Amino acid sequence: MTRRLLLSYLSLTMLVLLGLEVPLGYFYARGEISRFTGDGRHSAELLAQALEVRVEQRAASDIPELVADFADGNGSHVLVVDDTGRVLADSDRATPRGTDLSARADISAALRERSLTTTREDRAVQGDAFTVTVPGSSGTTVHCVVRASYPVAPVTSRIHRIWTTLALIGLGVLVTVAAIAFALAHWVTGPVRALERATAELAEGSLKDPPTTSQGPPELRRLAATFSHTATRLQHLLQAQRAFASEASHQLKTPLTALRLRLENFEPYLDPRAHESLDEAVGEVERLGRMVHGLLALARLENSATAPEATDLDAVVADRAATWTAFAAEQYVDIVVTGEPAGHVRAVPGALEQVIDNLLSNALRVAPPGTTLTLATAHTGDRRATSVELHVIDQGPGMTEAERERAFDRFWRAADSYHEGTGLGLPIVRQLTRAGGGDVVLLPAPGGGLDAVVRLRPARERPPRTPPRRPRATVREERVTVS
Repeated sequence: MTRRLLLSYLSLTMLVLLGLEVPLGYFYARGEISRFTGDGRHSAELLAQALEVRVEQRAASDIPELVADFADGNGSHVLVVDDTGRVLADSDRATPRGTDLSARADISAALRERSLTTTREDRAVQGDAFTVTVPGSSGTTVHCVVRASYPVAPVTSRIHRIWTTLALIGLGVLVTVAAIAFALAHWVTGPVRALERATAELAEGSLKDPPTTSQGPPELRRLAATFSHTATRLQHLLQAQRAFASEASHQLKTPLTALRLRLENFEPYLDPRAHESLDEAVGEVERLGRMVHGLLALARLENSATAPEATDLDAVVADRAATWTAFAAEQYVDIVVTGEPAGHVRAVPGALEQVIDNLLSNALRVAPPGTTLTLATAHTGDRRATSVELHVIDQGPGMTEAERERAFDRFWRAADSYHEGTGLGLPIVRQLTRAGGGDVVLLPAPGGGLDAVVRLRPARERPPRTPPRRPRATVREERVTVS
């Protein structure tokens, strides 16, 4: 924003300078040329009148001296001819006396009492020259013709100097305006930068350095004050929500556990025909406990602001596969790890373990005995590996397209689901995956079953050999495996 404001100020100033200085320089140059040509013509006419008197009085011997003095005083080249066009004097002595120049157009016209003014390159004078040819006459009789050539270099030099001066003035004005504009833009954008910094801090979970309300334009000061008030209210609400999530996890677990124990204590005193209903009630209490646990985990996930880090996906996959192998063996299900090395991906600390645990738990619930669960990793995109995919493939009954679209809705379960689930496992998986910049989708597996594809962003930076010790994230503490 500072750059755009600075460019706009400088562009406006440049436009004003061009509108003022270009016409000023143009009219000054035209004025200088007009004065130069007018003075040259007037001087030539005065010399022609003086020489005409000398020629009329038969005092031609004085003409060379007058011509030399005139040429020295004006820095010009003067050529004088008589009424027949023969040379009387040449200030440069380049043309011999008596040379007939009556055939020249300007001299011939002057002999007919017409003066000519031209600007051309004169070989006797280096550079461009202004030439004026005027007759020296009394009445209608022409006694002599004066041809004077003035060098244009002095007037050109003055014009160049004025253009240079105008350019330097414009440059000075631009530098001054740039300094003032930079200070003004910095003053205007300072509160905006403070708001941006404060917004980033608030997005991380807490606002430690609120934006100042005493700098910048009044509108931005009011905006900063409103933002600080809003941020304070949001932080209070977040703190209240976090406190509720923390306290509810203890307050709800205790009565649910007590209710389950009381129901189990009723078993010896109930009629055997009521035992089935009692088991269903105990199961519902256990399901309610898992649901409360999942809701609290989701609440903490949404409130956490842990930044993604580089995580070794291959190591996590191997660790979770080894952990779940024993549980899978009890159901006569094998777990196979395959695919190319995935390397490091970006994920919230502890998230990958929970994602794999939830997906494996769901897969084991539907996997028939004697089947295999496959954990496969692959790269997608070009050679730079724009994404890394983790596939959790089962050989169960699978899902229809409509069921796969609704599987990530909270509390949703398939109509023919026979296992006790809460419908929170996959929402937790999506929340954890998106927290690291990835996503998860469900696809039909080749040959039947379901392919849960977790797409992750590769970590470009090299992870440290000994990462600093840091507290575990909330997602690691609230590890749940609910469907």
